[in-house]
Amino acid sequence: MNIRPKIETRFSACPHDCPSTCALEIEKIDEYTIGKVRGAKANTYTAGVVCAKVGRYAERIHHPDRLIHPMRRVGEKGSTDFQRITWDEALDETAEALLKAEQTHGSEAVWPYYYAGTMGLVMRDGIHRLRHAKRYSGMYDTICTALSQPGFMAGAGALRGPDPREMAVSDLVVIWGTNPVHTQVNVMTHAVKARKDRGAKIAVVDVYETSTMKQADIGIVVRPGTDGALACGIMHVLFRDGHADWDYLEKYSDCPKEFEQHLSDKTPQWASDICGVPVDQIEAFARHIGETKRTYIRLGYGFARSRNGSVNMHAATSIATVTGAWLHEGGGAFHNNGSIYHIDKSLIEGQDVRDPNVRYLDQSRIGPILTGDPFDLGDGPPVTALFIQSTNPVSVCPEQDKVKQGFARDDLFVCVHEQFMTETARMADIVMPATMFMEHDDVYQSGGHQHIILGPKIIEAPGECKSNHDVVCELAARVGAEHEGFSKTPRELIDWTLQASGWGTVDELEEKQWIDCQPDFNRAHFIDGFRFPDGKFRFKPDWAGTRIRPFMDRTFGPIDQIPAMPDHWDVIENADDDHPFRLATSPARSFLNSTFNETKTSLEREGRPELFINPKDMTELGLDEGRKIRIGNKRGEVILHARSFDGIQRGVVIAESIWPNDAFEDGRGINTLTSADQPAPNAGGVFHDNHIWIRPAN
Repeated sequence: MNIRPKIETRFSACPHDCPSTCALEIEKIDEYTIGKVRGAKANTYTAGVVCAKVGRYAERIHHPDRLIHPMRRVGEKGSTDFQRITWDEALDETAEALLKAEQTHGSEAVWPYYYAGTMGLVMRDGIHRLRHAKRYSGMYDTICTALSQPGFMAGAGALRGPDPREMAVSDLVVIWGTNPVHTQVNVMTHAVKARKDRGAKIAVVDVYETSTMKQADIGIVVRPGTDGALACGIMHVLFRDGHADWDYLEKYSDCPKEFEQHLSDKTPQWASDICGVPVDQIEAFARHIGETKRTYIRLGYGFARSRNGSVNMHAATSIATVTGAWLHEGGGAFHNNGSIYHIDKSLIEGQDVRDPNVRYLDQSRIGPILTGDPFDLGDGPPVTALFIQSTNPVSVCPEQDKVKQGFARDDLFVCVHEQFMTETARMADIVMPATMFMEHDDVYQSGGHQHIILGPKIIEAPGECKSNHDVVCELAARVGAEHEGFSKTPRELIDWTLQASGWGTVDELEEKQWIDCQPDFNRAHFIDGFRFPDGKFRFKPDWAGTRIRPFMDRTFGPIDQIPAMPDHWDVIENADDDHPFRLATSPARSFLNSTFNETKTSLEREGRPELFINPKDMTELGLDEGRKIRIGNKRGEVILHARSFDGIQRGVVIAESIWPNDAFEDGRGINTLTSADQPAPNAGGVFHDNHIWIRPAN
């Protein structure tokens, strides 16, 4: 007789680097095992929907290749030759190496390096408490939002906008610079509801015909980095054809007459010459926006991947101001809700012991930093010790050849706290096994909606896995770091943080499961004014005064050259005679950065690393479908396979990513080709802004 186990449903939040931060329902089979993972039906944004890769999370959390014991490297860097050691040995040896680096070169020689492998506030951000208490080098987190967020804030003054659930009551949902079918599926839930219930149209603007565009009513394929030109061409038509809301503009914008004059020569033909979108498409799209008051412009993180991304984001946001769409439910522009939460992370991060004189190093430039580039290090010491959590820089960071060269240094100590033996872990001296999100307590805030969600521990971790918090605290004790936060449990940190931020207690949150933090209509739509002293949207922004991190008291790149008002800012890595193609490394559906690329199902669904190439370019290059090709630029070369794809402009190619490095024939991943340049105004990872050449592999 078969007795079915009693299956319990538990609630949590997806921890991965996606704006959806889905509220989850998780089947708990026993103390060590989960079953199915579903979107929480009661959460009004998640609405019962979750992406397929998270839906099969049991495959990942119970993966046979998970790290479950601490290990010491005994072979060459980059190999998998490690031996099992005890936790005390791993922590003692790591602490000894950090202390040695500090004694030899000063505390800034140690660089705690992290990112968004988890978005939990305790497990992601607690590494700062160790950093600040010991005055280790700071890390400026530039990979994801450093270009897109300033672009939105430059116009609106705050990082918030209309309730994302309002997409469901819009008459035109414009999805621009994001592929939510791959990266934030809940956007589609609400957009499709608007189409079903109201007959709304869905428009998609992207650099290729994405899975999202295939479901849209209107598809606009632009050349990478030319969104600003398209936006200006649209706004030219809006002013020309009487679709500008002048009552709104006079009340809510800084210089509407001057802006109209600025756009007078930004005709659809001008825009078409730059972005490659036919004039009739620009005219029709602009007319549709102008005639539809309830136009909701959902702006994605694709803007953050080009050197001119901030300018492009600001231009696209400006469209909603020209039409006055902000006035209407289901109208306006939205990128991220980061400004609504007012989370006090001082105890989690140890902000009270932060020394403002300690240097900050750019996360995206880890390759140049580790290879001793004086541009980054200046008069400071070299980095001789790395402690890494929640990220995989040897795969995900630009200029991969330099990253590998830096990690290969004999004088560099590396400790990696990880869930799998990633490319970065293989370069480590000490590897520590990490818990996954269902194996520890944490709390989450969403960028793509408006909820704070508790993620309580549901099952026990396998083997000897420890949480990020536990490892940080145990290292702190060994290196002499002192702070109140090191003595707190994760749940105590969550409770203190919630109360300090005005969101109640952890017990109250656990009872409610989540908190809906959505501001009221007037604040969300800036009816009470945009976040400037005069309450007016800035067509002419103060770029030097736009900061996403208050501790960064400087700007980056050629900020003095940024156009005064929305325009096409031609600072992208254009194609040239030696590099006739423009490459974007867009997100694959079954991976999330380098997460999930260790699971069998995701690997099988993605197939192999391929390059999407326009059929006419394939013919001109003499390439057949599936041909092995080599692509390259001054930063390096990569081998993959050609795929004919007609949903792309000529001269543009797409490599959906991020595949493991060893999925490529010579072990060189796609980020071999991407640049670590620091664009204006706030730096950032320009992963879609590359020129390359293409040749047959043989």
